Amino acid sequence: MYTGASTRRTRNGTPGRTADEAPGEAVEDAPDDGGHPPRAGRYPRARRGPRHPLIAALSALTLAVLTVPLAVRGADADGPTPVPQLLAFLPWFLAPAWLALLGAALARRPLLLVWGLAVLAATGWFLQPYGAPAPSGAEGRPAKAQFRILTANLRYGAATPGLVETLRRERPQFVSVQECSARCAKALRTSEMRDAYPHRIISDGGGARGSALLSVYPLRDRSRVPAHLDMPGAVADIEGHRVRLQVAHPMPPSLGRTAAWRVELDRLRAWSNARGTLPTVIAGDFNASQDHSAFRDVLKTGLHDAARMLGNSRTPTWPARTAPPLGAQIDHVLLSRPMVPVDGQFLDLKGTDHRAFLVNVKLF
Repeated sequence: MYTGASTRRTRNGTPGRTADEAPGEAVEDAPDDGGHPPRAGRYPRARRGPRHPLIAALSALTLAVLTVPLAVRGADADGPTPVPQLLAFLPWFLAPAWLALLGAALARRPLLLVWGLAVLAATGWFLQPYGAPAPSGAEGRPAKAQFRILTANLRYGAATPGLVETLRRERPQFVSVQECSARCAKALRTSEMRDAYPHRIISDGGGARGSALLSVYPLRDRSRVPAHLDMPGAVADIEGHRVRLQVAHPMPPSLGRTAAWRVELDRLRAWSNARGTLPTVIAGDFNASQDHSAFRDVLKTGLHDAARMLGNSRTPTWPARTAPPLGAQIDHVLLSRPMVPVDGQFLDLKGTDHRAFLVNVKLF
C-alpha cells in the first residue's frame, strides 16, 4: 500500500533515510561491502602530538630573562641590577635564545616561536660593532709620531711578574696599570724599570686601589679623575707633540651596587668632554663593554675604541680563564682624533683575571 513515504537507497543498495525521518535524527551508517562495522565518522580527527608544557614554560622563562636586558639596551640605558651584569655578556644571549627557540618548536607554541625569533634578531642587531673602523691605509701613511700603549689589570698585583716580563719583551712607550698593589709599586720602582720608564706616576693605594702610568716620554700637567680606585693622568711630550693620557678604572658594577660604577663612568665622560683639543688616550679597565650605555656615553665625547677600529670589538678580556671563547671586553684603549691604531694584540698575563691589550698607535 502506498503510505506517502518513500525509501531511498544508498549507493550500495541498502536502505537510507526516508522522507518521514526528521532532519535532525541520527542515521546509522550501513556496514561496508566487506562486513566491517560502521565507522563513527567519515573523516576522523587527526591526533595532535604532545605539547610539552614544561618545555614551553622553560622556553618562555628563558626568553623573558633575555628580553629584559635587550629592551634596556634598546632604550639606551643600563637598568638596575642584574641588567648591567647581563649586558656585559650580551653576545652570549644567542645560545639560550636558540635553545628557547628549539623548545618552542618542540612544544608547538607559535607565539613562543615568534618571541624567540624576535630575541635572536635583537641580539644579532646589537652584536654589530659600535663606532667606525680605522680608516684604510693608515699603516702606510706618514705620521707625526708613533707609539705603543699597554693596559693591564694585575688583580691585586698578582700578575706583577708577568707585567714586568711583558714590558721587557714588548717595550711599549706608555703603560696603564690597574690594581697595582704595594708589590707592584715596588717592582716598578726598581732601577731596571726606572731606566726603561723614567717618567711615571705610581699610586700606593694598595690592593685594587693602586694604579700606575709609565712613560718613556716626559709627563706634565698631572691630574686625577676622582674615584674610589685611583685614576691618574698626565700630558706626555712625544718629541714636541703633546698627548693627554688617562688611566681608567671605575668601580665594577657589583650586584646591588651599581651607583658608584655609573657615577665614575660619568666622571670619565665629563673629563673627556672637557679635555680640550689635545689628542687624548684613555686606557684601562672600564668594567664596561660597548653594550653599556655609560660606556657609550664616554665614546660619544669624540673617542674611538681601538679594538673596535681594528675589527676586534667582541674579543673578550675578562674573565681570562674563559676568554677568548667566553667573556666580555671590558678593558679598552680609547683614542681621539687624529690618532689611529694600526695593529694590536691581546696578551695573557699569569696571575690575573684580565687580558692585557697592547696597541700600536699613529698620531697624524
